Amino acid sequence: MENHVSGQSNKPLTKPAHALERDDLVQQLNTDSQDGLSSEDARQRLEEFGRNELEGGGGVRPLKILLRQVANAMMLVLIMAMAVSFGIRSYIEGGVVTAVIILNIVVGFFQEFQAEKTTESLRSLSSPTANVIRDGSNSTIPATELTVGDLIELKVGDTVPADVRLLESINFETDEALLTGESLPVAKDEEAVFDEDTGPGDRLNVAYGSSTVTKGRARAIVFSTGMYTEIGSIAAALRQKNSKVREPKRRPDGTTHPLRHAESWTLTFTDAVGRFLGVNVGTPLQKKLSRLAMLLFGIAVVCAIIVLAANKFSDRSEVIIYAVATGLSMIPASLIVVLTITMAVATKRMVARNVIVRNIKSLEALGAVTDICSDKTGTLTQGKMVAKKCWIPARGTYSIGSSNEPFNPTQGALSYTEAAPAEQGEKSVNDGDEIEYSSALEENAELKDFILVASLCNLARVHPNKEGSWSAIGDPTEIAIQVFACRFDYSRQKFLDEKNPKLKQVSEYPFDSDVKKMSTIFEDLDTKEQMVYTKGAVERILDSCTRTNWDGPETVEFTDQMKERVLENMEALASQGLRVLALASRPYSPQQGRRASREGPPPREDVERDLIFRGLIGLYDPPRPESAPAVKSCHRAGIKVHMLTGDHPGTARAIAIQVGILPADMSHLSHDAAKNMVMTAKEFDRLSDEELDALPALPLVVARCAPNTKVRMIEALRRRDAFMAMTGDGVNDSPSLKISDVGIAMGQGGSDVAKEASDIVLTDDNFASILNAIEEGRRMFDNIQKFILHLLAENIAQAGTLLIGLAFKDSTGLSVFPLAPVQIMWVIMITSGLPDMGLGLEIAAPDILERPPISLKAGVFTWEVCFDMLAYGIWMAALCLSSFLLVVYGFGNGDLGVNCNESYSQQCDTVFRARATTFVSLTWFALFLAWEMVNMRKSFFRMQPDSKKYFTQWMYDVWRNKFLFWSIIAGFVTIFPTIYIPVINHSVFKHTGISWEWGIVFVEAFLFFLGVEGWKWGKRVYFRRRAARLGVTADDLEKLVFSDFYGHDASNGSTKEAPNKGLD
Repeated sequence: MENHVSGQSNKPLTKPAHALERDDLVQQLNTDSQDGLSSEDARQRLEEFGRNELEGGGGVRPLKILLRQVANAMMLVLIMAMAVSFGIRSYIEGGVVTAVIILNIVVGFFQEFQAEKTTESLRSLSSPTANVIRDGSNSTIPATELTVGDLIELKVGDTVPADVRLLESINFETDEALLTGESLPVAKDEEAVFDEDTGPGDRLNVAYGSSTVTKGRARAIVFSTGMYTEIGSIAAALRQKNSKVREPKRRPDGTTHPLRHAESWTLTFTDAVGRFLGVNVGTPLQKKLSRLAMLLFGIAVVCAIIVLAANKFSDRSEVIIYAVATGLSMIPASLIVVLTITMAVATKRMVARNVIVRNIKSLEALGAVTDICSDKTGTLTQGKMVAKKCWIPARGTYSIGSSNEPFNPTQGALSYTEAAPAEQGEKSVNDGDEIEYSSALEENAELKDFILVASLCNLARVHPNKEGSWSAIGDPTEIAIQVFACRFDYSRQKFLDEKNPKLKQVSEYPFDSDVKKMSTIFEDLDTKEQMVYTKGAVERILDSCTRTNWDGPETVEFTDQMKERVLENMEALASQGLRVLALASRPYSPQQGRRASREGPPPREDVERDLIFRGLIGLYDPPRPESAPAVKSCHRAGIKVHMLTGDHPGTARAIAIQVGILPADMSHLSHDAAKNMVMTAKEFDRLSDEELDALPALPLVVARCAPNTKVRMIEALRRRDAFMAMTGDGVNDSPSLKISDVGIAMGQGGSDVAKEASDIVLTDDNFASILNAIEEGRRMFDNIQKFILHLLAENIAQAGTLLIGLAFKDSTGLSVFPLAPVQIMWVIMITSGLPDMGLGLEIAAPDILERPPISLKAGVFTWEVCFDMLAYGIWMAALCLSSFLLVVYGFGNGDLGVNCNESYSQQCDTVFRARATTFVSLTWFALFLAWEMVNMRKSFFRMQPDSKKYFTQWMYDVWRNKFLFWSIIAGFVTIFPTIYIPVINHSVFKHTGISWEWGIVFVEAFLFFLGVEGWKWGKRVYFRRRAARLGVTADDLEKLVFSDFYGHDASNGSTKEAPNKGLD
């Protein structure tokens, strides 16, 4: 593969296949152009060249996944704590920490392993079968068994299974959009021979693997398979791993200073350490959490040193275990498990919303997306041509309503107006009164003549399949016109029915790029009359027409003024984003030339003349009905949508206006502002990086877009600190998918290479599903923020309790800890673990898509979260300490006993009771705080402000998330065994059963709610005043999408200041 040349075979030929004559290629491949390979020869070649499939990117690597579970700062802290515990013979504490480590590793490994397996399962072949000729006979085989030298047959609807050189063909065209980005089918010429350096898009004697046959048939010989195909070469280039070794800086002559080598190796080593600890790899949230882990590790070490220093660095085991416990209190041990499970659950939820996550690391990044760069065809639109309007001079304009099934002629209402398109202007595509299809044909000979051309000058076939849905075979343009004819029950099959045919096709003149017309001649089997039916480019058809039905059923001379009027209507239809064709016909009789027959078709120039102009038909790729609402929702969520398409600028502009990417009214924009909104790739690429950065805003529509244009757009957005998602389906989209922050591939129409380069795949190829993914990403980000706040507030409470608890010293001068090490691990893992998972399952807030994107700089740690963390942590620590003080000093005698950190004795009974009271209080606080975190601002008792259940609404709210509810109930229930079961209470948890102390716990719980609700009330007041001052609503965010263009347009240059991204 390293020296493989584009167009060459798996085993190099004297020249690339497109540069060889057909016979020469057959000879070099040692095959037979009539009978193909023998079965034995095919088997041997398959062993030699390998299967016809794209190689995987390494597969699932369990060891690498396992290493990732260990290689993070939080796990290293736990491992160190385990080692210290066992080193001082504190086997119970060491065993608990070991159990926590194993639980983290096992759950994390299996979750990530399942995610990797899902990624692998997405890889599929583009063509599952191939029609091959071996031993002189046809057979259908799996495409993976195809090999070099195989002779294959291709027909309309087939997917080309490998790169092939055409031997013979008839009207053969392929859709190479997945490979080259060319939106129209490419006509092939098997007789042509090209220069060796001819580009892939111009090799007209070759058909590429993954392209589809849209017209005609062909016989071809396979010259390259698997990774040696064009699609395979791009896949191989994408899989090249970036070197992890930093190159030393060099002088202009290529030499380098010796110190530069030392510098590069130092940087390489620090990069490796950073990758191991996760501080320089992954998404912004993962990097931030890795840095948080390093910070908490440092704080844990400092806390441990403080404990040792307070006890004069005593080497007694109880002092060391106190230091370990204080260090552990700062480590949210369950964070890794909860984060992994939350992401895995979000991944499964997204499958139900037509989104498959290939790279679980990109999931949380969706919430930070500020810009979406979307393709048009198949994403914002349905990806299939539809006949939308037709204009018949003597009648008026007929329009077809929107439908989700472009092949289904029974869907889509018919509207009619006498006004011509030029008289309507750029209005809605559904103007006029709605009428029935059957009634439209009544006493309407002009429409019937028009539909006959649409039906019979056409090779496409539209029919219902066995499942009851409609399918079509043929060229996309012809399919659209054939569906239009089928709406009026004028399908081609109806006239050519095998059992009772009404017409017989006697001649056919295929579309030619020179004449830009197609014609057929049909004979009526009853009357023996023949008719010519022609369609093509408007200007070419007008040149061939001499008559028309202009004001009524009478045929009149087609004057120059009439032709000018036709061109005006063509421009009016094109301005609505439609591709316009003209239709014409005429009777054909021997007096006007020899009688047509299959054996002796008359010359084309004798047929395509003196035609009667029948009308215009406008085709377009319709926007999905859900695209416009989805784009509007993106704008309300503070997300800009850019359309990058290969279409004509006029079509792109029209579709962009229809779906809301461009404002409906652009009349009040200056010429420069409107020009900046819509650019062609040529105009965009002509600008330097500096000129792009100087634009007030990057264009919202780029037409005639090439792959390198998409890459430049991503780079320009990144320089503006945007966080972008890029959609794509073709191989040519893969580079931009790979370098974007979130690459989104199409699951139905996308290539395997595009899917492999992407982070997520849309199973329905629908733009609205991108919004689903972003909503799910924001929901998950919100929930991660909730459980991180919950965990870290507990850590602060535990650490604060233990550090202040250093002041509680017994008669020997050693500190008596208010919480035992196992109690701390119990609260971190058991009490908090399940509720945190429950918080990860919370539904999305109603206004989740009416806020700005998440700030990448702040991430989950906004100022609000940081202040909440301190407030809740300090309040819980104060309440825990007051519990301990009340039992020991308020109702006890103040005796802290001797050796109460090690074992229970009668002298230590008060301390053990105080410790149990503190443990129960902290456990209750942790459980109640989980419910309070369901909404970080609203009161727990009034999460639904509009509810009439003033005193009972909270009961419905806690029951809504059943996992969280039962997790909290389990937390309450599991307290009792730890307190009252002998041995477990004294030897493991270092506390004893309590009785009257429960009164203290209830009072502390009441005070906890009082403090948290008071803090939330203060926040609500603050944010209400702040919102009123800024005046930022979802409507403002929607307007801000176009504000840069309007602001640039204004004479005074003033615009409303955009809100900060991290507003919430």
